[in-house]
Parts: sequence; structure tokens; C-alpha cells
Amino acid sequence: MCSKFIGLGGRPVHESEAPAQRLQMRQGTGQGLIIVLAKHPTLSIEWLPTTTMSPPLVIQKHTFGMGDRFAHQGIAQLRAIRHACEAGYPVYPTWNKSNREHTIVHSHPDDLRAEADAAVAALGWHGDYYVDADHIGLLTVGPFLAGSNFFTLDVADFTGKAADAASLSAFAAGMAGHLGSLPIPGIGTPLELTAEVVAAAAAKFLLAMQEAGRIYRHIEQHKGAGRFVVEVSVDETDMPQTPVELLLILAMLAGEGVPVQTIAPKFTGRFNKGVDYVGDLEQFEREFDEDLSVIAYAIGEFSLPASLKLSVHSGSDKFSLYPIINRLLKKHDAGLHVKTAGTTWLEEVIGLAESGGIGLALAKDIYAGAWSRFAELTAPYATVIDIDRSQLPDPRVVAEWSAEKFVATLRHDARCPEYNRHFRQLIHVGFKVAAEMGLVFTDALLANAEIIANHVTTNLLERHLIPLYA
Repeated sequence: MCSKFIGLGGRPVHESEAPAQRLQMRQGTGQGLIIVLAKHPTLSIEWLPTTTMSPPLVIQKHTFGMGDRFAHQGIAQLRAIRHACEAGYPVYPTWNKSNREHTIVHSHPDDLRAEADAAVAALGWHGDYYVDADHIGLLTVGPFLAGSNFFTLDVADFTGKAADAASLSAFAAGMAGHLGSLPIPGIGTPLELTAEVVAAAAAKFLLAMQEAGRIYRHIEQHKGAGRFVVEVSVDETDMPQTPVELLLILAMLAGEGVPVQTIAPKFTGRFNKGVDYVGDLEQFEREFDEDLSVIAYAIGEFSLPASLKLSVHSGSDKFSLYPIINRLLKKHDAGLHVKTAGTTWLEEVIGLAESGGIGLALAKDIYAGAWSRFAELTAPYATVIDIDRSQLPDPRVVAEWSAEKFVATLRHDARCPEYNRHFRQLIHVGFKVAAEMGLVFTDALLANAEIIANHVTTNLLERHLIPLYA
């Protein structure tokens, strides 16, 4: 029986498929990759792709993800992007919506494509734009295939679960020749690749990256190679990834033949829905800086797409992080994908409240409904919210508030003494209450379209885009 060679993806390869001292990667759909052991004291590696992993649909350097749960603010969102571009900050729009959000508001993924296309036509946008099937897996991707050109592969359910023993052993064998100190340009201390580190990373992430490969190949079968952007999300884990872990994750994705163009790691701190980052800013800066260096290194080492970039898409408002991100993007001349989950929905509620009358009454009803269904509505978001129920005002008190009081309490302005982040987070996750109002809610959006659109555009432009890119 002939001996076998092992690829980084954990797949055995017949001796006849690769010369001695070569590791043949999983062939998948014909995208074989050969990895050659470099004769270098740092034990770095050189990849020789048999077919390029640079996808025809190349994501732009700076992209900005926008959620619109009720599909009424596409034009207002794109207007913010256009203003940013006119101000000299070239950024490209991505409309994202998850299967959970579609289910709650009873929409279909094709509706998001229609909204994006309509906004682009209305404003005469001639640049690239993307429609993101957000947080999908094999069980949920089907309805997204026709309308999406961006897929966020969510493998959270597989992270922390071990792959089969053969795959783990194969991955360890494939990495054995690379153990030691690995200098990464931009990181002061060499990364230490030990057998224990490799084994621990494989136990935690290899099964998840294999699942990402399965999802990718399923999408590719339906849409064709190179016709969509791939993002892989590994931010829903218990601990932030170290630079070594991120490097190994990217090696696993390369081994699976996934042409990943954006990767969303987990960072230190809390990225809660609707509110600002809570955590150690200096530690975040170190992690972000090192991750940018790892990605730049991995692109060359693993023949990953040159467009590969970091994604930050946990939480909605990351205001305290934007100056750090801005500075480091300039330092590395790096790209970025950012998502702003739910912030547009909150601006809709603010616009309704500010309009007074029926709109204010609806905003109060949304809060009252969310308050009374606290456990139900917060449970799906338990890992990304921190709400102190004792800080939530009684709906009977809120019922007496003026429009100004309601808006000041909800709007994310830390300088305002009336701002209540607990109140804001609850309304953020309470969009199901509005969805159940049906036409009563959407008719109110139409009746107050101008004031709401102004809030949506201003929020995205002044609180997100300019701080990120100015």
C-alpha cells in the first residue's frame, strides 16, 4: 500500500498526487493547492496554487454593512454612503439580513435584493454593492442563493467541537514541519507554533472550518465559482482568538479551498447590540493591529485572495473603537468590512417618536410590548446584550413622556444625561413587537418617511462612516 501525504485541511493525499516533501491540499471542486515546505529557518511556507484563489468578484477595500429589518430605508442608507464617497471616503454598501430577521418580520431574502436594487436605481449609484446572506448555514442558505452575492458563513454551532480523530491527526501532521518561532512582519514578538497550540486550535476550530468548506461548496454548486463574496464568522466564541489561532484558522480555510475575502474574529470586550463597546481599548488596539498583520502575512503564505480583510460586525455602535480602527487602517493600508446591525431600526423608532402623535404612541407601545415580553425577546440575544432590568422605566411612566424625553432616552448620545443604554438595548431586540403590528407600523414609517430617512442618513454618515474613514 502506498504511503499518504497530509494536507493542512486534514485530508490524506496519495503519494502519486504530489512529489516528496509536498502536501497536496483537498481538491474539492478542482481547486487543488500544493504546499511546499520552504527551506527557511523560520519554517515559513510557500503555497503554489494549481488554480488561483483570487475570485472574479473581488470585494472592494472598504465596505459597510447595513441592516434594514423593515426594508424601508435603503435609499436613506445609500445616501449616507454616497455622501461619504463625495467627501473623499470611498466605501461601498452592503445590505445584510439574517434568516432570523427574515423569519421574524416575514420577509424573504429576495426582498433585500429588490430593496438594494431599487435604492441603487433611485440614486443612480454606479459603484459595486453587495447583498449579504447574513449568518447562514447549510440548513438556512437555500432561500438566499438567488439574490445574494455575499455570504456570511456562520459556523458557531461547530466551533469548540472536535473534528474526527483522523482529521485532527492529519492536520497536526501537516503542521508538524512548521513548528517553532514564526516572525510576522508588524508583530514585535514571533508567534510560537507548538504542537500543543496547533492541537488546541484544531480541536476548537477545524470542524468549524470544515463546515465552512461544506457551506462554500454548496453555494458554489448553485452560483458558480467566483460569483460571490465569502465571509467567515468566528466571532461567536468564548474567548478572542490569538494571532496564532487566527493564522491557523486561515490555514484551515485555505486547506478547505475557501476563497475567504473577509474574516470576522472575536475581539476582547463586549460588543452589545445597540450600544458602544465595553472593554479595554488598549487591548483591542493590540489585537486589531496584530490581526491586520496576520492577515497580510496569510495572504501571501496561503495564496488567499489579496482582497482578504478583517470584518467587525458584532454589536451595532462601536463609537469608541472607530478612532482606533481608523488609525490602524491607515497604518497598514488595510481594508475593512463593518456591520451595523439594528442601528437603522432604532433610528426608525426615534423618527416615529420625534414626529409626535401616532408615531410617538407607536414608539411607546413598542417599548411597552418589549418590556412585558422581556424574557422572550432577550433570550436569543443573551450573549450580546447587558440589560439591567432595574434600570428600565415602567411603561406607565414612559406613557407620560414627551417626544423629546423619549428620543433623548433612546438616542445613543453618551453626553446626554437622559440616555439610557438599557432602554436602547431592549428596544433594539424588540423589533418583533413592531413586526407584529403589521401595516400599522409600516404605514407609520411611510407617513413619517422624510424625518426617519434624515435620521437614518445622519446616523450612518456622522456617527459611523466619518469617524471610521475621515
